[in-house]
Amino acid sequence: MAERLVGRPAPDFNAETVSGDGQEFGSASLSDYRGKWLVLFFYPLDFTFVCPTEITALSLAADQFKALDTEILGVSVDSKHSHRAWINTPVADNGLGQLNFPLAADITKSIARDYGVLIEEEGIALRGLYIIDPEGEVKYQVVNHNDVGRSVEETLRVLQALQSGGLCPINWKPGDQHLVAK
Repeated sequence: MAERLVGRPAPDFNAETVSGDGQEFGSASLSDYRGKWLVLFFYPLDFTFVCPTEITALSLAADQFKALDTEILGVSVDSKHSHRAWINTPVADNGLGQLNFPLAADITKSIARDYGVLIEEEGIALRGLYIIDPEGEVKYQVVNHNDVGRSVEETLRVLQALQSGGLCPINWKPGDQHLVAK
């Protein structure tokens, strides 16, 4: 069961990654994102069915996130080699194609465990998504059943609300009024 991380420092991590173009191996840690917003999302496994719909939708929206000074990092328990193979597999064959952000390998399952999304008995992560602010504090978390994909539009809306600095009522969107505390 996912524990509450909102309002707390994000758990640190170090992971091997593959670039979104599937060509370069690298690494990522929480400190790499200091000074920027980060959308950190977990998905169960490479070469599955719901996962590519979410990953490619986030990739298509990457410029919108970049405009909000926000980076994206995807994480699963698969290896960097599996990530690379999935990126380099044609979309018609259940591949991802090129992405606009890296994928991180969590072979030891420590990152998923630290973020409270690891299903221990299955050895995979739930669909967890975290928005982490430039100082490293978790500002938002959502965890879905693995059968249900997340909403890119809602993630963008929440990010914009968090960045607005005000009290945001239900369905708040940029340009809407903030609530005034009385």
